[in-house]
Parts: sequence; structure tokens; C-alpha cells
Amino acid sequence: MAGAQATGYNTSVEAFREHEYPMLKDAVYLDHAGTTVPPKSAVDAFAKDMTSNLFGNPHSGSPSSQLSSSRIDDIRARVLQFFNADPTEFDLVFVANATAGIKLVAEAFRARPGSFAYAYHSASHTSLVGVREEANRSLCLDNEAMEDWLFEKHRPLLLSDNEEDALLFAYPAQSNMDGRRYPLEWSDRLRRIESNNGRRLYTLLDAAAFASTSPLDLSDSDAAPDFTVLSFYKIFGFPDLGGLIIRRQAEPLFDSRKYFGGGTVDMVLCGKEEWHTFKTESLHSRLEDGTLPVHNIVALDTAMDAQRRLYGSMHDVASHTRYLSRRLFSGLQRIQHGNETPVCEMYSPDPVCLGTSIDCGPIVAFNLRNHLGAWISAAEFEKLASLKGFHIRTGGVCNPGGIASALGLAPWEMKRNFSAGFRCGTDNDVAGGKPTGVIRASLGAMSTLSDVDRFIAFIEEFYTERKTAAPQEKYNTRISTPASRYRVQRLNVFPIKGCGGFTVPLNTSWEIRPEGLAWDREWCLLHRGTGQALGQKRHPKMALLRPSLDFERGELRVRYAGDMPAHSSKEIAVPLSANPAMLSPVGTFRARSSRVCGDEISAQTYTDPTVNNFFSAALGVPCVLARFPPGGEGKTMRHSKARIQQHQNLAACARPYSLPGAFPTPPSPPDSDTESAQRRILLSNESPILAINLASVRALNKEIKANGGGKEVSADVFRANVVIDSTDGGGPDEPYAEDGWAGITVGGAQRFAMLGSCRRCHMICINQATAEKSEEPFVTLSKTRRFDGKVFFGTHMGLRSPNGLGEAAAGAARTKEAQHPTIRVGDAVVVEML
Repeated sequence: MAGAQATGYNTSVEAFREHEYPMLKDAVYLDHAGTTVPPKSAVDAFAKDMTSNLFGNPHSGSPSSQLSSSRIDDIRARVLQFFNADPTEFDLVFVANATAGIKLVAEAFRARPGSFAYAYHSASHTSLVGVREEANRSLCLDNEAMEDWLFEKHRPLLLSDNEEDALLFAYPAQSNMDGRRYPLEWSDRLRRIESNNGRRLYTLLDAAAFASTSPLDLSDSDAAPDFTVLSFYKIFGFPDLGGLIIRRQAEPLFDSRKYFGGGTVDMVLCGKEEWHTFKTESLHSRLEDGTLPVHNIVALDTAMDAQRRLYGSMHDVASHTRYLSRRLFSGLQRIQHGNETPVCEMYSPDPVCLGTSIDCGPIVAFNLRNHLGAWISAAEFEKLASLKGFHIRTGGVCNPGGIASALGLAPWEMKRNFSAGFRCGTDNDVAGGKPTGVIRASLGAMSTLSDVDRFIAFIEEFYTERKTAAPQEKYNTRISTPASRYRVQRLNVFPIKGCGGFTVPLNTSWEIRPEGLAWDREWCLLHRGTGQALGQKRHPKMALLRPSLDFERGELRVRYAGDMPAHSSKEIAVPLSANPAMLSPVGTFRARSSRVCGDEISAQTYTDPTVNNFFSAALGVPCVLARFPPGGEGKTMRHSKARIQQHQNLAACARPYSLPGAFPTPPSPPDSDTESAQRRILLSNESPILAINLASVRALNKEIKANGGGKEVSADVFRANVVIDSTDGGGPDEPYAEDGWAGITVGGAQRFAMLGSCRRCHMICINQATAEKSEEPFVTLSKTRRFDGKVFFGTHMGLRSPNGLGEAAAGAARTKEAQHPTIRVGDAVVVEML
């Protein structure tokens, strides 16, 4: 251990750990940022103090009350000294926790005359973020915006000309999510910048995470933050108590405070006259409402004694935890699977590369992947870790900005997850191929080398896969075709049922959900009078409503390609997220149910008249935009109706596009026997996904020309999600070969079940570019593709579930591709025959 000692590791912690922390026997505590564990000696000393002294309400003149007052005064001075804060320059207000201190500041700004603007750093704890609701204007700043402000390139928040307006800037000294630290001198620099511009800027520093393992020096009052919030239990283990340190120059801010509680006023009149006067001897005396938590404050004195006796100074604690965090980070970073892919996705900065203690605290945030790149649920990890005696924290850790930045979550994605039912603390913590939270290990004064090494070994033992088989070899055992003769030629989604399509850009991986391609037919247009969903058969101009998905803005944008009435906009946008402020509750649309393809549904309608008037003006029909909530029960749930048709069973041995009746038609299985029966869909007609084979389109066009010289049709009229074509050099076209497909594998990973041929109607006669109607291709299809009186073209399909498909398929669900199924243009298509 001598080498470890030389690098800053405190070997004495190992020696007294067993005696001071009996509650940690056979346990590894890696959640210091949540709560520090109190040492036994400190608790014993506090118990002795409680049984040896009588502490009373400080608002009295009795001996017990005077003892409380005296001890509180001494402890207040001691805490200020602990942070090198001169009592003549600072005051300390005891509060319940750091959040209570933040709220006290926010209430003071709300009470002052004039408005105030609020700027906060994106790495802020939720409690700092919440202050924005009290401000007249607020803005969240990332590192780039902070650099612009600090170097006076751009002021992030312009104030009004009212001199009474003020600006409050808040930021964490250390992110509680990934341990990244931010310069304490920001307070001084920004205050000087705004002062030069004639504005008063106040700074609020969240030091709760930082001060738990590092010295906080407030010796320079001119450069110090105006308000500093602390959590004493995070530093000393107990008591449950917080502190707000206020720079005396900022005291006048509280002069407008309205509320008063017991102990903060010198006199109060009630009844015939209402009047009161605050105490004036100190700031804390008029801010600490009610009876102080006397015993907690006394416990703080004992906890500070124990901290110094066990660990020395905070500089020693910082050195100790810095060494451990470097060891933990490098240990997790080096773990690899047998195929040399990393086990841990790291989010905290590398403390070794940074090289200094001011840039990163002893927090390591990460997530886990299996050997195929799929995310491992943090909630499931925590369950196993708990069984093995590891105490860690997972999830969003009350840091929304840090989580969004680390995980690459756009606002619309987070709102989508919320709309889909995700809540903080739920087990479903992987959505859209991304985790919704992190695994956080945070080290403290009582952490040991064995804690770190045991945790690294635990990850290696349970989450490292040494021998791995190639995914193609292990999970595609049912695929008999050695090479693909088909490829995905195009992908389309139709966000609004019956309206134009959105073509997925090249080189874009598109998410596949159980109910179909992402964003496909989530919206529809409902008639204001009947509540019925509008369709192109009655309203061909719907083809001219061209939606696009703008993920940068998080919007569904719709442009009308026809002529609009005067003074009407030709484009509208709605959020991709299901914004409750824009939607009516389910089932409230004129107290009527709507119908889609014969199904009775309950959809959420948009209440914004600008949105609804746009669609009504474009179509000349009074209608409203509605969104169908996926999943649910009753009228908020639909199931696929697609099934294998009679003509498909012997398609493989028949002429590909022979005339109807050219081969026998065995009985069709009932719906309940098909894979479709349990498949949920949104607003599509019959199935999650519709596919067409371009070879079949080419064959159809030949028939159209041969039967009367009609105009060839575009593949767009079939409104397919997946357009498949043969590969170059793959042999001759095989039109209608899809009739004989049992399933396909796309991109070597995504497996789809073919659910049956698609029954067609006159809607395929509408030109999707011009909205004009014609006879083709329905006339020709009725001659060449009519079976049992029904016309078919294209095929329904859905993502194949691993349930019930054997060990290999169940194993496939562990792959990155199965956890976040995607498809892209150019993917190879391998066919499984009926």
C-alpha cells in the first residue's frame, strides 16, 4: 500500500473502516454523492451529548434555551470558518437541505420590486433548474454559451431598460451526474462583466456535490458567490441539514421578503391593525423561520469533530478520493468483451487525462453494453448489484441537462419517452435505442481501495462475455438462402393517415417499432361533424399534404402542395412530442368516438385553431388534427387484421403472376391462428408495415401496356413503407414472389414475419404527385390479381417477436439490433420461403 499512499490514497481508511462503519460490513458503498455514511464514533459522541445536556427552544430565556442559542452561535461560526468565510463578510442560514436554500433565494427574488431574469448552466441539479419558474425570463446555458459570455462575445440574456431588473446566474461547482467541475471564479468574472454594463448580477453556487470531497474556499468575499448552498450530510455523513451562505453585499435582496415565521420578527400586530417588524441584529435571524432544528445543528458540531479526527483536512479527503476515482475510471474503461468491444460506455471525463483535481470530482458515470453493442438495463444492473452488496445509483440522478447531453437525448425524444409511459425510476430504461439514465458510482472519504477493486471485478465477472459467436452464425439458423438477391430500395413513412409520405433519407437508420416504422400513421384528420377519419378515397387532395419530420427542431412540418385560400399559410408545424398543452384528453372530441377502418377509436385532438384551420383550408373540409396514443386498452388499442391468403399457400409452385384460379386454394387459417392476431397497430389499415416488390410493379406496368396501352403507374400509388427490389446481377425479376415468402431478414439482423397479401381498393388510382384519379392500376389488377373476388398487391409484415421462436431467436433479442431495431435503404433482404 506504500505506492498507493504516495499517490494520495489514505491507507488509514482501510484500518478503521470495519470499526467506524459496521453497517458496511460485506457491502460496498458507491453512492457518496447521494448520502455520506455517518461514522459510528460520531453517532456515539452525539448520543452522549444528547444524554448529557438539555437543549431547549432558542426563542426563550430558560437555561436550556440559552444553551441551545450559545451552541448554535458557536457552530455557525465554526461552519463559516470551515469554508474560510469571514463572519463579517458572510452569514450562514441553516435550512433543511440544499434545495431549501435555493428556494429561499428564489423567493427573495420573486418578492423584490421589478422583474428578474435567470440564467443557469445545463449541468445544474433539478433544484437549480426549478428557479426558472419564478423568473420573468430564463435561459439554460451550455459550455459554449458560457464561453461567449465570459469573453464578452455575447450576452446570453438581455435585460430590459428598467434599472430595477436583476439577473441571477446559477451553476454547480461540480455536476452531480458526471463529476465535471466548473470554475469557482465564474462568479467574480460575470459579476464584473455585468457591472461594467450597468447591471446588477447575483450568483448562486450549488456546492453540495463539490464540498463533499473538496475544500471550498470563500476567503475572498469580493470574488465569492452571493449565495452558496450546501448539504452537510453529504460532507460529514449526518445530520440531515443544509446551509445557505450569503455574501453580505447581497443582504439587501431579502429586504422585500414578505413572509415571516416565529422567531424572525420583533413585534407583530393583529386584529384592528396589522403590522410587524423583522429582527435586525443579523440576516439569519430574520430568515430562519420557526424553531431551528436544534439537535441537528448540535449533531453537526459532533460530525465535524469526527471528520477531522478520522480524515484530517478536506485537502486530504480530496487527495484520497481523487486517487480512487482515477483507479475506478481506468479499471472500468479497460474492461472488454471477448470480441474486444468495451463493456462500459463512459460519460465522466477521464481524471487521468485531466490531471488536476479542479476539473473532475470523484464521480464515475457510465452505462453497460453487451458484446453485441446492446444496452444493458441500468435498473436490472442495480437489482443484481444490490444482491451482491453494491450500493450505487442509477437513473436520471436529478440532472436533466447532464443526462440529455451525455446520452444525446433531444427534447422531443425525452417527451416521446414520457408520452410512451417512461417515468423516473421505472424498469423500462432503454427507449428508442438509447438509455434514459446512467449508472453512477461516487466515492467519498470512507471509500476504500477494496471497494473500487471489488466493483471492477463484479463488472468483469457478470457483464463480460469472453467467448462470442458471430451474430449471423448464431441467430440466423433458420435462414437457408446463402446470399441475398434483394435490397431495400426505398423507405416511406406516412405520419398523417391518408396524407402524403415522407421518404427516409439515404444513410439513415430508421427505428422499427412493434406497431410499425417510427412515426408512421400516428396522426389523422377527423371530420369536425362526424368524427370520422378522413381518407384519400373521398378527399384526394390529402395526397398534396406533404409531411416532413424535422428532428433538429423536434417538429412534424406539413406543407400543402396545392392552392390555398388567400391569407392562409401553406405550412404548419406541430411538436413531435405529445405536448399535453396542445391536445385534448382522450375521448373528449365532441363526446364522440371516431372510427378508422371500421375500428372505434379514441384519439387526442389538437386544440390550436391555427393547426386545425390549416388543414380545413387545404382540404375545404372542416376537420381537426388528431393523434392516436400507441398502446392502451379498449378504444386506444387496435390490432392487425392481415392474414395469409388462400392464393399464397401454393404460390411458390405456381406461375408468379398467373391468372386468377390457375392453382388450387386450400382453406385459409382463422385470424386467431395467425401471427397478426396479437400485433398492435396505430392508424394503418391492417398491419404494422406494408411492403412491395418492384419486380411486381414492373410486371404490372407491362400488363397495363399490353391490355390497352394505358399509362404506367408509379410505385408511390401503393403507399408502401418498404420498397424491395432485386440486386444488380441478382438474376431475372421474380414478380409476385412475395406471395410465397414466410418472412424476410433485413440487414442481416431484423427479422420480419410476412402476414399476408394486401387487399387493394380504388385509392391506388390516385396519383400521389397530382392528386388526380384514373382507372389504373386497379382495372389491370382486377384481371391479373383477383382471388376470391378480392384484389391483392403487396404484402403485410411485422417485426418478428423472439417469444416462442427458440433459444437462438431469444438470444437475438440481446443484440443491439434487436434492442433497437432499425432499417435503412440499401439493406440486404434475405427471404424465408413458405
